[in-house]
Parts: sequence; structure tokens; C-alpha cells
Amino acid sequence: MPARRKAARIATVTAVGVAPLALTALAAAPAAAHGSMTDPVSRVAACYAEGPESPKSAACKAAVAASGTQALYDWNGVNIADAAGKSKEIIPDGKLCSAGNDKYKGLDLARADWPASRLTSGNRTFRYKGTAPHKGSFELYVTKDGYDPTKPLKWSDLESKPFLKVTDPKLENGDYVFDGVVPVKSGRHLIYSIWQRSDSPEAFYTCSDVVFGESDGSGGGSGSGGTEASAAPTASAPSDQDIADGADNSSVEHGGHGDDDPKTQATATEAAAAGSESGSGSGDATEPAAATDDAVTDAEPAGGKENLAETGGSGTTPYVAIGGAAALAIGAAALFASVRRRAVTGGRHSR
Repeated sequence: MPARRKAARIATVTAVGVAPLALTALAAAPAAAHGSMTDPVSRVAACYAEGPESPKSAACKAAVAASGTQALYDWNGVNIADAAGKSKEIIPDGKLCSAGNDKYKGLDLARADWPASRLTSGNRTFRYKGTAPHKGSFELYVTKDGYDPTKPLKWSDLESKPFLKVTDPKLENGDYVFDGVVPVKSGRHLIYSIWQRSDSPEAFYTCSDVVFGESDGSGGGSGSGGTEASAAPTASAPSDQDIADGADNSSVEHGGHGDDDPKTQATATEAAAAGSESGSGSGDATEPAAATDDAVTDAEPAGGKENLAETGGSGTTPYVAIGGAAALAIGAAALFASVRRRAVTGGRHSR
């Protein structure tokens, strides 16, 4: 067999044999979404912003005492891998803020002095930091009138229906951004969010302490004149610099999603969206209707579903699979070219 033909066959067999093995290894890596509510800021994000090693508020100090600093460094990982839309069935009462994960048990502490965000009834824009974005839906619940923050949070403490539900919201600078109508409330309450992925059974959870009708997060009674909330600091969301500073201490795996920096995530996602949207228009956001006890605000995605990264319906397919396949193809081509050059050179020298 001529040297050049033999080299070509070797290169082809090598590429065909190696590519499936490499792609299999890529597909085996866990794909996980990560994030937390930042407006109104979640308990875990607020405590992380204070500093895991030396939080300022009494509630965050108590949370660290109960579950350690790692829970705060892993602020974007309060999840259940196989929730599959059954959150109310699998998360027990008293453990909603930790999602039943012992690692985050400090978030379940029943206290009236958690750092809180000011909230008013009516139209509002919500933000959810997505450090590893995915398709899915967000449901936001608010506590009932009479909510007592000094008692463990139960499912029955939340209104029976979410006041806001949105699917595949737009991603801006690393944040999911969506609008909704906040019900009429007064005093201290809690916003509970469920982010259920549609490309995997994984779901993420947050508890955001809020105070209606106050200038800051201090004071205010419970919804119907029950427990008076103790003085509490205003909750602050972590900055991009805070997130970057604590990244090395995080134990959360992103399963091949690449750079943890939210700006990088957003840039990559928006670049992919720009490529997929060329030649087709994007959808416009739908104005949310006023929420009532019997109606849920269903906000449509702003910018269309192309704004989000996809994994194609499998919880074990990382973003890098396509890039990995391309890299393998390029590598195989380079290998083929290298072997072919050697064969040709060798043939010429033999002459």
C-alpha cells in the first residue's frame, strides 16, 4: 500500500476511534445550572455579600455557626438534582430555604432579623443571578398575611399559588431579568422562588426576606399584627467583584460550563443568541397582568428563548460538547495533515 494512502487510513481510523470516546467523556460530566435571587436578594446571597468569614448581621453569623462558611461560598448552589417539578412533595416543612440540604441548614433558622429588602406592592422588576444559565421556569411565592418569621417556614405559610411565573426570561449581564406584579402586603414577609430547569430535573431555591412599606429592612410587624420584626440590616446583593473574589473557595461544580465569571457567562450566552437569531426576529416581552389570589402573572420571555443556553434536553450534556467535537475534528485534520506530510516527504526522499 502506498505510504500516503496508508497514512490517510491511519489518520481516519484514529479520528473516528478517538472522537466518540472523547465525546462520551464530555457527556458524562454533570451539567448543572447555578444561581440565586439578587433582587430581592436571597438570604444566602445577602450573607455571602457580608463576607463568609466575618458576616456583620446577627442572623448571618448564626447561619455560619449552624452550617459553616462553605454554604455561603456556595451561595449559588441551593438545589435538588432530581426535583422534576415535585418540590412541594420532597422538601419538608421547616427546610424550604435549604431545600432539605443539610449543608445549608443555617438558612432555615427561624428569626425575625434576617437582612431584608424593601418591597412595595405593584409592578416590579426581579433579578436572579445565573452563574450557569439554562432554560427553565421561575415561580415566585409570597408568604400569607399573618406570617411569623420566628417560626420554621412551612409550605402552608406561602400563598397557595405563585404570584409570578415566567419561562425562559431574558439574560442581561449575567442576571435573569423579569417583571411581575407584587401582591398587596404589609410588614415583614418572605419571597420564595423555585427555578425548575426544563432541560433537566434539577431545581434551585431561594428565600428572600422582605419588608413592605418600610424605608429599609428594619422594623415592621408580621402581615396581620402578629410578631414584631426585630431591627435588621438592609440586605445587599453580592457584586461581580464579590463573586469573583470568592470563586476559588467555592466547591460548586459547573459541569463543563466554563468560566464562573457571570460577565463571561452572559457574554457567551448572548453571543450564542446573536448567532441563532440572525435572520429571524426576537419576541417582545408581554406586559404582565395584575396578579390576584386566583391568577398568576405568566410573563413571556423577553428576547425569545434564544437568549438562553441549551443543553438539548439532557441533564448530562455540557455546553462544551459541541466545542469539543469541533476541536476533535480539527485535531484529527491536523493529525491527518501531519502524517500525510511525513508520508509524502518520506516518499520523495526514498526516490
